[in-house]
Amino acid sequence: MKFTNSVAVTLATAGSLVAAHGHGHAHFHKRAVETETETAVAAGPTVYDFVVLDPTKSGAPEVISENDACAGLAAHELEWLGSAIPNACPTSTSTPVSTSTSTPVPISTVVAQVLLETSAAITPSSTSTSTVIPTSSSSSSSTHAAASSSPSSSGTGVTSEFPDGEIDCGTFPSEYGAVALDYLGLGGYSGIQYVTIVDAVVSEIVTAITGDSCTSGAMCSYACPAGYQKSQWPVTQGATGQSVGGLECKNGKLYLTNSAYKTLCIEGTGGVNVRNELGDHVAVCRTDYPGTESETIPLSASAGETHPLTCPNGNTYFKWEGKTTSAQYYVNNKGVSIEKGCQWGDGSESIGNWAPMNLGVGYSAGSTWLSMFKNEPTTDANLDFKIKLVGDDLSDNCRYDGNGNFYNNAGLISGSNGCTAASSSGNAYFVFYE
Repeated sequence: MKFTNSVAVTLATAGSLVAAHGHGHAHFHKRAVETETETAVAAGPTVYDFVVLDPTKSGAPEVISENDACAGLAAHELEWLGSAIPNACPTSTSTPVSTSTSTPVPISTVVAQVLLETSAAITPSSTSTSTVIPTSSSSSSSTHAAASSSPSSSGTGVTSEFPDGEIDCGTFPSEYGAVALDYLGLGGYSGIQYVTIVDAVVSEIVTAITGDSCTSGAMCSYACPAGYQKSQWPVTQGATGQSVGGLECKNGKLYLTNSAYKTLCIEGTGGVNVRNELGDHVAVCRTDYPGTESETIPLSASAGETHPLTCPNGNTYFKWEGKTTSAQYYVNNKGVSIEKGCQWGDGSESIGNWAPMNLGVGYSAGSTWLSMFKNEPTTDANLDFKIKLVGDDLSDNCRYDGNGNFYNNAGLISGSNGCTAASSSGNAYFVFYE
């Protein structure tokens, strides 16, 4: 493939615990355990798509193969947008592309990184006899206010500013738009991280288990209503790339960790939805990111319903080591409840992080990026229904047939475990159907 007069650039886009985040952020987190078997989270390999944009022309981006991308980079016909993807085309960046201020080269193509991730598997170690105990956790259950997605008579709700340092850590902040997840047994929180900070970085993260609570020294994450995402994460992140997110519990009170936002929940870019045309409900579970990176943020799509998916704005939302991130959703087989499907599984069933399908959603470089892909290598199970992307200005067809196969405008994508499309308007639907 020849790219004439072109400079290639990388683009961070759709995909997260790594189609929505695309940077392989399924890093090691310790988890508190109740038995003598230590449980570790093993990171899965990151999957990338490469996209060519042509800003001198109208039309949507074109997905190209990694070989074509690497060939264009090696020939200096393409150039990364931002930093190069680690371990991708390792010889392509040895010589920079020369530029001239007097005779600028038109940027006619762009290599875009589509943020696709594969989930992490839980790997028990039968030889370990150690137990990881959070230093300040409590086995007692926390109390919290009833969840509310609309303002109360006192004016509280998703648009209300959070009173920094006034609410007890054991009181879940549902009056400020956060949605309590009682079934996780974490006092309503979607995830709790007990962190140790050394030299301005988080040197150790212990992830809470059922029965633990939000106590001093913990980062306490939370879910938001459909179409919204949490606004809080600290500048201080994991020393080896782990993500940390949520409110900080300090001296028994909850504190904001991101001064850019005073509300707990913020909207995404909008326009992206799931539409369930099946006769049964589907549990769609977003990863708690930045945070524990477990798929604990629930969306229950009942038969005949349409719900928004949160699409993060890559220009303004959380950045992982300076790179744009997006959102990943795990799609369970039809009929699986959110209580069962939207939490970490053990691999005995194709649910939770072992669910058969991932959806990736994100906004970057003027386009909304949408992807669907099998949850490999964590599981080889096939989702038991079909999915198709529907929109007015999609760059390509993207469809799953319910039997493990994916299709684009050219037909069956041979050997692929997924497909990707872009939308300049940002209006699109993931349609679930028989």
